[in-house]
Parts: sequence; C-alpha cells; structure tokens
Amino acid sequence: MTIKLQSQIKNDESGLYLVSTPIGNLKDITFRAIEILKKSDFILCEDTRVSKNLLNKYEIKSKLISNHKFNEKKNTEKIIDHLKSGKTISLISDAGTPSISDPGSILVNECVKQDIRIFSIPGPSAVVSAVSISGFSEKFFFYGFFPEKKQTLENELQKLSELNSSLVFFVSPRKINKIIPVLKKNFNGRKIVFCKEITKFYEEYIRKDIDDLKLFNKEPKGEFTIIISEKIIDKKTSQELSESDKGIIRMLINKISLKEITIIVSQNKNISKKEIYNYCLKLKNEN
Repeated sequence: MTIKLQSQIKNDESGLYLVSTPIGNLKDITFRAIEILKKSDFILCEDTRVSKNLLNKYEIKSKLISNHKFNEKKNTEKIIDHLKSGKTISLISDAGTPSISDPGSILVNECVKQDIRIFSIPGPSAVVSAVSISGFSEKFFFYGFFPEKKQTLENELQKLSELNSSLVFFVSPRKINKIIPVLKKNFNGRKIVFCKEITKFYEEYIRKDIDDLKLFNKEPKGEFTIIISEKIIDKKTSQELSESDKGIIRMLINKISLKEITIIVSQNKNISKKEIYNYCLKLKNEN
C-alpha cells in the first residue's frame, strides 16, 4: 500500500502554527516542524536566545519576534494584523508544545475570535513522556506549575488527592524541597517519579514511595516533571455496608434484581459484592 504524504504548505494555508520543539535533545524535532518554521514569515519565541540554538542548527532564517508572558498581550494586536494580511506565523516555546504552561493561549483565543486559522504541529511533550515512562495509570490529570501561595497550594493538592488518576506537575529546582512535605501530607500511600533532564545527557528518573520521600541535600539543576500514581486501593481491606447503603438496598429490593442492586451499591466503593448480595438475600427472606 502506498501512502501519499503532504510535503509542502499549501498556498492558502497561511495562519498561526503552534510548533512543538525539542524538550532537551535538539534531534527530537519533526521534518514537518522544520519545514513550517523555514516557510514562516515570523516565528514567535519565548526567548530568542534559547530558540536560536535550535533554529541555527537547522538553518532556519525566518524573522524572530520575542513573545513571552510579559509582552504577550501587547504583541497580540500586531500579530493579528500580520495574520490578517496573509502572513504565516509560527509560535514556539523554549521547549515542548506552546501554550501548555507557556505563552500562547491569549493569541490562540484572539485568533479564534477573529476566525484566523490555527494549525497544530505536534511533537515532544514532557507531560506525555513522563506518563509513558512512569508505569502509572494512563488516565492522568496535568496541573502544570504549583501555586506560589502556601495556602493555595495546600487547598489545591487536597482537592487533587481525591482524583483517582495519575497527576503530572512541573516544578522548578528551587521549589522542590518546599513541595515535598505537602506531597507527603496529601498523597500518602502513593508512588512518585521525578523526571529530570528528559532527553538530555544527564537524563534521570527517580522512583520513590511518597511516604519515603526525603528532602534533596542540595538544590538540583534543571526543571522537574513529576508524576504521582493513581490511588492504590487495598482490595484485601473491605468496607462494611453503611446504614445509608442498607437504606438504598431496602428501597430497591422489590424493584430490581439482586445482581443490579449489587452493582449499584458496589460502585466507587470497596465493599465485597458477596456481602452486598448476602444482605439482599437476607432482606428477601425476611419479606
């Protein structure tokens, strides 16, 4: 079977391109990303000094515009004018996929309002890399960077601890020791992986039980992507039927089958189905 690949930008495909760039190793970039960047009239960069390392390697000569969180709003009107005039503009971040914990969402939303076409050029993602290498549940919630204020951090992690999915965060090295005690408080019994320097020469993955976490002896280098496991339910420890559960069973006992009652009552609870079924039988016999 022959697959025909599109190798060029069509003449009418001007618009905003969100281009994913390497998260460490400069070889981790797609052919399409390089092609789009070379054909762009402008490239919006989070930090032009960082982006030039990548662009120079692949001989990309497009004009650069600095676009970071401090000037993103100010830049938007000028960029929209360029897009309306038929220019092709690419948005990149220092690493990974733009607008994910990086500048971009303001411009994207304005393009949506102005009916300007937006294209995604997929590629490296620290979030997906961390989830795939963790061995934890593929169902995950990505939070981003931790809040600055201690009380906000406490409140957010308490709410997140109720989610039965993997959790992914970004954290700077200077804050890592500050968040460890809060993680131990809210996620006891779960596992964690610290992903450091993903795809780089000193790539490292530190796997721990959260209960065993200790502070780092010195401030590590490089940003962390951390992933916390889903809740670990001890199936050997079974809950007992509560009075509320028994009330539901009494209400349903003459309306639906015992099997259906067992399924309903056992949902999201660690109660033995056998115990539920036996209680249903007991009520049936009493009636």
